[in-house]
Amino acid sequence: MSEAREQYDVAVIGAGPAGTAAALRARELGASVVVLEARHLGGTCVNSGCVPTRVLAKAARLVRDARTAHEHGVDVSGVGVDWPVVVERVHGRVDEVRAAKREAARFAEAGIDLLEEGRARFEEPHVLALESGRRIRAATIMVAVGGRARRLPVPGAELATMPDEVLHLPALPRRVAIIGGGNTGAQLTTVLSAFGSAVTLLDVAPRILMPSDASIAEEVTAAFRRAGATVSTGIEGVGGLSRADDGAVELAWREGGGERREPFDAVIMATGWPPDLDGLGLDRAGIVPERGAIPVDEHLRSAVPHVYAIGDANGRDMLVQAAQSEGEAAAEHAVAGVGRRTGHLLLPAGGFTDPDYAGVGMTEAEARERDPGCVVATVRYDALDRAVIDDRTTGFLKLVVDRRRSIVLGAHAVGENAIEVVSSVTTAMAAGVDVATLAGVRFAYPTYTAIVGLAARAALAEPPRPAELG
Repeated sequence: MSEAREQYDVAVIGAGPAGTAAALRARELGASVVVLEARHLGGTCVNSGCVPTRVLAKAARLVRDARTAHEHGVDVSGVGVDWPVVVERVHGRVDEVRAAKREAARFAEAGIDLLEEGRARFEEPHVLALESGRRIRAATIMVAVGGRARRLPVPGAELATMPDEVLHLPALPRRVAIIGGGNTGAQLTTVLSAFGSAVTLLDVAPRILMPSDASIAEEVTAAFRRAGATVSTGIEGVGGLSRADDGAVELAWREGGGERREPFDAVIMATGWPPDLDGLGLDRAGIVPERGAIPVDEHLRSAVPHVYAIGDANGRDMLVQAAQSEGEAAAEHAVAGVGRRTGHLLLPAGGFTDPDYAGVGMTEAEARERDPGCVVATVRYDALDRAVIDDRTTGFLKLVVDRRRSIVLGAHAVGENAIEVVSSVTTAMAAGVDVATLAGVRFAYPTYTAIVGLAARAALAEPPRPAELG
């Protein structure tokens, strides 16, 4: 690291995907840049989110495959889970991914100063103070602090395990409740069920995975129940947690007009991911958060024009791919005055459940609200030769198509490699490929992505609805 200065063109608070992308792009454009990081380089996804979750999901898949190996004539006996070894491997893979990303080296090579001197806070609109006592002045400040797990404001909430604390559990919980059916809660349901825990998944929403297409929630819920998990949606709320005499955590919740109480070895709160704005001193910069996030304009600027909020800090699309795009766009606008769009509509996202799920673009409900005559074509995985070969026939790919323009508005999938399947459709959508062209693509055989061609051909064959014929 070069010797830090006190005055910079751009100061970036946070070295996750948004902050890293912003810093590197601003430096490419000729700005002097400093990055201020309070914890670990790489952000939440690398250190306690997507990467460790994917390592856990890999272990869960291995357990699944071992337990069904006899169906393929393979004798595997004594399948079990060594929790300390699993945890050790997760930490090891996180370290390897962090090392491979080389953020510190990339910053140094680019001439970016990196200060890991604790939390930064605003002292004045252009001045940041670090816990070390150092003060930084910058013409432009990028807030890229990421998010944090939200603890419900209920009695005994301190007894709950937060998602990033699961790896600190001394042993696998025999009975576990997961509060929250979003991406994190769903992925933990798959992992812990596969490892042998009796899982109860609770959510106040009418279904799990609410932002996803409704068909995804239906399919994944059915898979959870087949795996032995209890899924209760539409509960009226959580009453609180208390410690039982035997050391268990007793959870109270309201469901069906009455109260239920059950003991669990662990209660995991996966109940949201607000921006981590505490202690930033935003009031000293003249910034007023809304709904816990920093509101921004189309250029990712806050109400104070020299302060940008990118990634989780603005509460928009809390995804790595969105954060990277926002970081680059904010840097280009701040340094070069370039106002490009960040393309948030085309953000493929999904989860490492069993089976996987993923989606991009409009859901069926969103598309039908805009265009009742849109085409919706669904192909089940059991029509796919590769899925039959692998005995992974659960799932589907759904394409939502604008009939008039013959373009894909959205793609939604559940099944083996669903995230890669949807990513293939995303490429076609980004390139503006029409459905007829997509239907004519000859995918390698036998592959999971071949289902994209099947779905495109099904969309072309979909007859008009009666309303269109009238």
